[in-house]
Amino acid sequence: MNRLTRCTGWILGGFLLWTGAAAHAANLQISPVMITLRAGQGATGISMQNLSESPVYGQVRVFLWEQKDGDDVLTPTQEVVPSPPIIQIAPKSSQVIRLVRRSEQLPTRELSYRILIDEIPREDKAAGSGVDIRLRYSVPMFVLPPDERGAPALAWSVFRKDDAWMLRVRNSGSQRAQIGALELSNAAGKQFVLAQGLFGYVLSGQLREWRLPTPGDADLNGKLAIKANINMQAQTAVTVDKVD
Repeated sequence: MNRLTRCTGWILGGFLLWTGAAAHAANLQISPVMITLRAGQGATGISMQNLSESPVYGQVRVFLWEQKDGDDVLTPTQEVVPSPPIIQIAPKSSQVIRLVRRSEQLPTRELSYRILIDEIPREDKAAGSGVDIRLRYSVPMFVLPPDERGAPALAWSVFRKDDAWMLRVRNSGSQRAQIGALELSNAAGKQFVLAQGLFGYVLSGQLREWRLPTPGDADLNGKLAIKANINMQAQTAVTVDKVD
């Protein structure tokens, strides 16, 4: 089974997710930028609006989203099916893509998916007619269990790897954690801004690692503390463990 890891197109989708309710890139607007499907809800949809003077062609695929060995892993799935999977949106018009969950079984935990929308070249575009920039949009989708009172439960740790500082976050809770506005403070009170917007996700019951955007010689010894927005809620003075 084919898998995708470290999907670079997520940078675009993640930034747009953090900054508003609708995603704008080039001449295509996508809404919503995060999908939540409640238990017992069999389907939902994504609205795509073409703001340009030319038609937009694309492919819609659904991937199971997991985190293994500290990294994101996408696996093709038929648990959620897009309809239609191939899109053609006329100029100044819109189209709704239905996302149908095939199983009627209620999940016992939160399920995570990524909806990948890839622009494909126009059939009438001649070869060599210019730079062909095709965008990828990545929309997170979560299927909730019947009990929606869950919350993330995070454990933070910092360690060294290949002469760089790494951040490890383990989520033992029943809900994903969307991490943003992330700052790390050392024992001397020096602050390191790791992200002003979206930093990343830690899925329910899983673990994620990141290479920190700090100099390799940054003083992260001693007591450390984290400030962050978790699911849009501010958390401060969270103690960070050190891993040797």
